[in-house]
Amino acid sequence: MKGKFITIEGCEGVGKSTQLRLLKEYCENNGIDALFTREPGGCEVSEKIRNVILDPENGDMTDMTELLLYCAARAQHTERVIKPALESGRTVFCDRYCDSTAAYQGYARGIDIDVVNALNRAAMCGVSIDWTILMDVPPDKGFARKGGAQESDRLERETLAFHKKVYEGFTEIAKADRARFLCFRAEGTKYETHEAIVQALKEKGVFQ
Repeated sequence: MKGKFITIEGCEGVGKSTQLRLLKEYCENNGIDALFTREPGGCEVSEKIRNVILDPENGDMTDMTELLLYCAARAQHTERVIKPALESGRTVFCDRYCDSTAAYQGYARGIDIDVVNALNRAAMCGVSIDWTILMDVPPDKGFARKGGAQESDRLERETLAFHKKVYEGFTEIAKADRARFLCFRAEGTKYETHEAIVQALKEKGVFQ
């Protein structure tokens, strides 16, 4: 792939959306040809799958169904959006990707992590992540920041104990792949965190 693929991960309310917005502004102001997308979603088919996954009315969805839906959305998104952008030399920033699936469906739901990883690899369609920005904020602080869970989001409405398992999952995943992860505690202002992220991406050669 000619382009660079950067994912942004973390629990709910950690500031991913804010940092992605600031990164998009940075790229636009500096003439960087970058694509900003999200998961689940990012294209028409995957956005429809997203609606099924997050709909609170689908409370009887099994854990395996949930996992397979995430991977189905990822496969479509990767083949139709991410892969072509990378092949054309664009920098791609994605709000959540395979590590969220490992943390939520593997560590928090309890599905065999080997099964999760195998499905993730298939759904990534040969694409690899260059760098992952992890917003390292515990779920209690994250929900306090955003004023509680979003009632229209089935995953956000899970218990705090569930979200703590998600956080523990992200921590373990990052420890196992230190070379790929860029971790930020996001303890300063959003602009201070943004500057730290930009500096880290400059050091990794993503930005000049």
